Amino acid sequence: MKLVVPFFAIAVTAAILVPFIPVPANGQFPAESTVPMKQRKGRKIAKGPDGPTPRTKDGKHPDLTAVWGYAGYTSDIAKDYDVGQVPMTKLGESLFLERQANQGRDDPEARCLPTGVPRRDPYPTKIIQTDDVVVVLYEGNIHSYRQIFMNREHPKDVNPTWYGDSVGKWVGDELVVDTIGFNGNIWLDMAGHPASEQLHVIERYSRPNYGNLRNHITIDDPMMYTKPWDIVEMTPLEASGEIMEYICTENERDSKHLDNLKK
Repeated sequence: MKLVVPFFAIAVTAAILVPFIPVPANGQFPAESTVPMKQRKGRKIAKGPDGPTPRTKDGKHPDLTAVWGYAGYTSDIAKDYDVGQVPMTKLGESLFLERQANQGRDDPEARCLPTGVPRRDPYPTKIIQTDDVVVVLYEGNIHSYRQIFMNREHPKDVNPTWYGDSVGKWVGDELVVDTIGFNGNIWLDMAGHPASEQLHVIERYSRPNYGNLRNHITIDDPMMYTKPWDIVEMTPLEASGEIMEYICTENERDSKHLDNLKK
């Protein structure tokens, strides 16, 4: 049975959750990207099993359908960058430093609100791939879902949402996903890297072998960053092959802790 708390609380209750979550207790404060690269201890995420990449029945595309595990970017999406390398605007840097200083007390995910895109919690996700839509089911956060509509354009008037509007197409063996239409409320990670309504995310999914999912992410947000920047996440196949029910508000104990930080 899994103890259910918002992921922010893992940093507070790490002693309880360590058996379930392969993530450091204090990885987000200070964020790894605020510590010189040479001073970081570093953590490696176990790779999934090797083997041939599954393909769709018609053989045209890799089959991404599977349950995928933890990529290691939950605490700090910019962990592969050295100090000062993330190209933040003055506004972006100000918000990030403020969130670091107050230990992320205003993190929307800690209030059981959606993570948005491309943020991930450390729990598994399930991808269901069809010709018309690719669906991502999230075990963690609010036990929600994301739809990637294939071979269509964004609506002319996108309704701003937490997950944005995602459209996808195959370019060779890569699923290229373009997402716009965000509501400006999401954080890119627990560390507090900011995003605005102008956020534009491009993801390039591929399955280089049987047990690993590669996602090359480009973040473009002119309000928060002076130029687009990239992350490459490698996610191993989840050994259990299933996702569990996770209800963020059930047994939730973190709001009181966050409110105490404001006092």
